[in-house]
Amino acid sequence: MNRSILAGLGLAALISAPAAAADLGYPAPEPVAYAAAMPFTWTGFYLGANAGYGWGTADWSPDTDGFVGGIQAGYNWQGSGPLVLGFEADLQYSNVESSVFTLDYFGTLRARAGFAVDQFLIYGTGGFAYGGGTYEVGGLSDDKTHTGWTLGFGGEYAVSNNVTLRAEYLYLDMGSETYNTISGPLDVGLTTNMLRAGVNYKF
Repeated sequence: MNRSILAGLGLAALISAPAAAADLGYPAPEPVAYAAAMPFTWTGFYLGANAGYGWGTADWSPDTDGFVGGIQAGYNWQGSGPLVLGFEADLQYSNVESSVFTLDYFGTLRARAGFAVDQFLIYGTGGFAYGGGTYEVGGLSDDKTHTGWTLGFGGEYAVSNNVTLRAEYLYLDMGSETYNTISGPLDVGLTTNMLRAGVNYKF
């Protein structure tokens, strides 16, 4: 009887030993480490569209105002700090007009420099401006191309890694051109202010 009990106890010990050894041989797994999210960067090419309102003056004309809308494309570069540098070109349809003068279209080629706080950017911009004007009195119409300069500033916010929203002000001085009118040649100087909002897709 005692021998049977001892044999049973010995058999139980032999069966439980490998299971205990297995428990001791495999430590608990380490927690999974997740990589930190990459900070947002303004670096990259972008393409977008805009719309807004323009107003200004043209010599020998009442004050001008009206709708503007168009497209823009550019490139931004941002290093390890908050400074953002870039360039941008845009081409705009314009209905900024008076009873005798219309700014039919305009475009700019500009440098940009800004300060970024994560996904928000404030910037200044300036460069070359050009545009097409039409002067019409008494049924006689003449078209000219103006060239000059522009300065402005704006703010931009990235709603995702690829989509940004912006608001911008530009002042354009597009010089003077001589138009033929029913009263003879007239030198028409042109200045315009632009307020516009836009959206960009960053590649």
